Amino acid sequence: MKKAVIVKAKRTPIGKQKGIFQSLQPHELAAPLLQHLTSGIENQIDDCLLGNVTGPGGNVARLSVLTAGLPLQIPGVTLDRQCSAGLDAIRMACYFVQGGAGHCYIAGGVESPSTSPFPKRARFSPEHIGDPDMGVAAENVAQKFAITRESQDEYALLSYHRSWDAFKNGLFTKEMIEVEQHNEDEEFSKERNMKTLLKRTKPIFAKNGTVTAANSCGIHDGAAAVVVMEEETARQLGYKPVLRFVDSHVSGIHPHYPGAAPIPAIQTLLKRNGLTIEEIDLFEINEAFASKIVACAKELSIPYEKLNVSGGALTIGHPYGASGAILVTRMFYEVQRRKDVRFVITAIGSGGGVGVAVLFEVVY
Repeated sequence: MKKAVIVKAKRTPIGKQKGIFQSLQPHELAAPLLQHLTSGIENQIDDCLLGNVTGPGGNVARLSVLTAGLPLQIPGVTLDRQCSAGLDAIRMACYFVQGGAGHCYIAGGVESPSTSPFPKRARFSPEHIGDPDMGVAAENVAQKFAITRESQDEYALLSYHRSWDAFKNGLFTKEMIEVEQHNEDEEFSKERNMKTLLKRTKPIFAKNGTVTAANSCGIHDGAAAVVVMEEETARQLGYKPVLRFVDSHVSGIHPHYPGAAPIPAIQTLLKRNGLTIEEIDLFEINEAFASKIVACAKELSIPYEKLNVSGGALTIGHPYGASGAILVTRMFYEVQRRKDVRFVITAIGSGGGVGVAVLFEVVY
């Protein structure tokens, strides 16, 4: 079986809804990213896979390829597995390489809630099962796994400080390309007293609940993508592989608890590959809500020292279909700053109760 490796990864800055990228359509956000990643290898690309959730419909990936001025023979396909879409695009590209369908893919996701034509979200689950909004579902996770308000606020504060430390130390600079003269995530325009904010904010999804605006992510615009290549092809083209795809798993759980969906996905992935939590050196799990991260860490016994070490969506935001690709991009650069890392996992939960987890091996 051929081996799939990630050799390049980049993201745009992340903008607030109706913020710095309020006028950019999804294809206009994705196009500069595709141009950057494919520079010099335009004719090597077999396909472009992009996740997108909130529209505008049509084949956003193909439109992005054409807008970027890439060769007409690159077809493009757009995926929607809700918040997992960007990560799913990457895992599918890896499987295409493994199966010999091609040798080089661009994969990731893009989201622009600012320009979405849809006034409300799509349905995640049929009426007879129930279709809670994601905030209500985050409360469901907190109740099911006995996650307190205090533990959520504690994690949200930790993540906030990690994100700001990473920003101040320039760690995000390598992840990013400049778009429309913007080269920083919009949330870093002003530092807040998060400790005080966490204490003051009230539950917003349930009376006497635990989920607040301060321990939840915001709605944002952004894009991220990676170059997935067959390993020998990558070396022949002069690239140094960084992450080697090992395996992935997708789990479905009750739609009332989507934040817990990474738990069985990670458990199955570890069992199938004969690994334990202790043997995974780093985890990136999307921070849609603090309740989700605390539940996943608790149920899987993941120490915070290994989890989202440079913060995440609780601070910089969650551009839906791009977020899974942002996780992989973050991991791509994090492992290069370390010398003692072998296995890493990226995971995300989605509306409808779907969890995606991907296992990578670090290439030295």
